[in-house]
Amino acid sequence: MVTAGRTLMLRPMLRPRCDTDPVTEPAEPTDMPALAARLGAASAAIEGLRADVEAGDPWPLSAAYGSEPESDWGPKEVLAHVAEMLDYWQAEIARILAGGQEPVPFGRVSTDPARIERIGRDRRQPTSELFDRLAAAASGFSGRMPTLAPSELGRRGLHPRLGEMTVDRIVERFLVSHLEEHVRQLREILDRAGTTGPGEAT
Repeated sequence: MVTAGRTLMLRPMLRPRCDTDPVTEPAEPTDMPALAARLGAASAAIEGLRADVEAGDPWPLSAAYGSEPESDWGPKEVLAHVAEMLDYWQAEIARILAGGQEPVPFGRVSTDPARIERIGRDRRQPTSELFDRLAAAASGFSGRMPTLAPSELGRRGLHPRLGEMTVDRIVERFLVSHLEEHVRQLREILDRAGTTGPGEAT
């Protein structure tokens, strides 16, 4: 793939865990302050890549941004997805907390049309706006996480593919680990494009 004299080589890379991968519920209680710290660290890490991503503009838009492997994505698809997914999963968690005691249906799978449409639309936004949206969403929820009561963390949602999950596990899987995986993905994209600064590639 070539743009503005730069070739973006696509090769196998770490695949971020998707919404349909099996889920295993840990036996130990979730340390929410630690999760909040991880979310903040991941947000800071992706912000630390802003200069490198902006230096590579204009990035080519991937022809595959639906339910195809995310290894085909470029920086704009990653940023568009992450900015949207942080808001999406926070809203889903709020719906579970506002629901009754029975598991509340929540979530989506990778083929969800609204998810694909948002990636296709949002990836055309300026890179700086995507970074700003991402930072605001992560910051807002990282401050909220330590305030969740044990009774709230134990509330249950019902995912269409993964079944019952408690709020604390949803936070860990769909927000924290999910963001961490996309930080690694973005670093790998920049590394193979030759735009990552010294010491930042993994």
